[in-house]
Amino acid sequence: MGNTPTPHQIPVVVLAGFLGSGKTTLLNHLLHRSAGSRIGAIVNDFGAIEIDAMAVAGALGDSTVSLGNGCLCCAVDTSELDVYLDRLAAPEAGIDVIVIEASGLAEPQELVRMVLASEHPGIVYGGLVEVVDAAEIDDTRARHPEIDRHLALADLVVVNKLDRAADAERVVDLVRSLTDRAAVVPATYGRIDPEILFDCRPGEERVGQLSFDDLHEPGDDREHAGHLHTGYDSLSFTAEAPLEPRRLMRFLDSRPEGLYRIKGYVDFGPHDPRNRYAVHAVGRFLRFYPEPWPAAGARLTQLVLIGSGIDADGLAKELQACANDAPHADEHGMWGVLRYVQGTEDEPGTYGPDAYESEAGEP
Repeated sequence: MGNTPTPHQIPVVVLAGFLGSGKTTLLNHLLHRSAGSRIGAIVNDFGAIEIDAMAVAGALGDSTVSLGNGCLCCAVDTSELDVYLDRLAAPEAGIDVIVIEASGLAEPQELVRMVLASEHPGIVYGGLVEVVDAAEIDDTRARHPEIDRHLALADLVVVNKLDRAADAERVVDLVRSLTDRAAVVPATYGRIDPEILFDCRPGEERVGQLSFDDLHEPGDDREHAGHLHTGYDSLSFTAEAPLEPRRLMRFLDSRPEGLYRIKGYVDFGPHDPRNRYAVHAVGRFLRFYPEPWPAAGARLTQLVLIGSGIDADGLAKELQACANDAPHADEHGMWGVLRYVQGTEDEPGTYGPDAYESEAGEP
């Protein structure tokens, strides 16, 4: 997206998975393919870790290491999380996305709870990504039955090492059966497209406010030849007529399996003629940010939807059905939207630690 909610908020992605699933490999891949974006990596573990071919040896404690490609890596205990989020979200750090790599034995729900509970104005929840070793899924479930609960909590599941699985299709189907509408993407060597997680900086000027960059450089096809490389599905939606808030909330409340991110701006027309609403949705998390319309330019709804296996044509039709150019507004029509505006009185309905638990079926 060309613009972001005000104040600018950095997405915080929790990267989880059991030992050996490939979390660090995936993080390395993101660092290599970040297209110039600055990634703040928080490692929820003490000890040696290797990132981007640079060994950061020993227990880092509370030190911060600046890597050559502009990424910051911190090895921390969960009790220190707020300190590091504050440091990485500082404007002078210039970070575009923060990835928390959980320990292989960590409880991802606790890290998610801490991110959602943070009142730091500079961050926003960016989703729980669970990495699964496709070749070891059955043994992992036998040794660690809690993985089923972790998968049910996840917003995105990366089925890694799929090239090593003798029955890849069964494994993917099994993982899908254990998730709660999460996007499920197969991968080898942790290779997923970074754009599914965060907006990479363009190599050249973007054309249009919400357009995507081509992340694949010449030679990528050779690099991934023979591998089950996975990208993502996306839909760009524009509407000249305002959207009716009740209809849009029905769409958002029933968003389908595999739809991971929604971002963009919504025009609610007579329901709030002074403001457009930036929308940020990841998994089950949803937030709106009202902001004054720019003085120049057409008033449009512009949205990008990103996921895996989504029906782009069907989603476009559903969004188009939300349009309503009636000149008058239902005085209560915005109530559903305002539940997800940060700072609304008592913030009813805004996803937080307790709401996240109830959404995921936890007590």
